[in-house]
Amino acid sequence: MKKTWIISLIIIVIMIGIVTGIILYNTKQKDKNDNNMIENEINKISEKVTDDCINEYRDEIETNSNEEKISPNCLLILKRYYDECQHTINEYVDIPQDLVNGTEYDLKKEYPYWEIEKFSSTQIVLYKEFNSNCGQHFILKEDNGKITVYKINENSEEEVYEKTEISLEYLSETDKIKIKDGIKVNGIEELNQLLEDFE
Repeated sequence: MKKTWIISLIIIVIMIGIVTGIILYNTKQKDKNDNNMIENEINKISEKVTDDCINEYRDEIETNSNEEKISPNCLLILKRYYDECQHTINEYVDIPQDLVNGTEYDLKKEYPYWEIEKFSSTQIVLYKEFNSNCGQHFILKEDNGKITVYKINENSEEEVYEKTEISLEYLSETDKIKIKDGIKVNGIEELNQLLEDFE
């Protein structure tokens, strides 16, 4: 009887051990499956977010790399063509500070009436036509025995630009005749050179 009781006790302990083992194994498997499902969901969401960020970054890089930006040391050339005299005058200016790192679109907003002939990060050429003369045309004439310089304004009218102290009496007869008829000069440099020649 004692033997039966011990064998029964051993069988019960083994059965309890097996049942406990099965329960623990199933619980761990369930927890493992739950953890795997949660991990899988987290990984899926993480991959999606990462992919979205990478795609957005690529789009941003492509956009930035395709658009040329204006550098701080960019040279801006304003090219003006005047119909009346058919002269083109180029004005070289530093790029305005508000256009630095700007795009071609920003430039068009700043200079809406100008045509863009060239656009790069180091040089921009803008072109515009004017229905007048360039304002760089002069006529040398005689006034009270001295040479007077007249500037032809945008309305093609003569206005006194400078009264010189250069007397006609020291000039050759040919120069006197030319001055009485009026010597036309284009540009400040040519005007200054001619006045130096007469001095």
